[in-house]
Amino acid sequence: MLRLRVREIAESQGWNMSSLSRAANISFNTVKRLWTKPYSGANIDTLNKIAKVLQVPLSELTEEVEDS
Repeated sequence: MLRLRVREIAESQGWNMSSLSRAANISFNTVKRLWTKPYSGANIDTLNKIAKVLQVPLSELTEEVEDS
């Protein structure tokens, strides 16, 4: 199962949900969902925008975890 690491990476760089939403031109509600529900699905275009803002490869935004 994939887990999103958007919150961890963004916070480590000093971003909050609001500033990331504006910088990536993504709705606040979408960023909030990715931030608070790391096991929810995500659109690849959305993740790509976030990766560009955070200056990380797209692969850094996800990690493989064992199903519980």
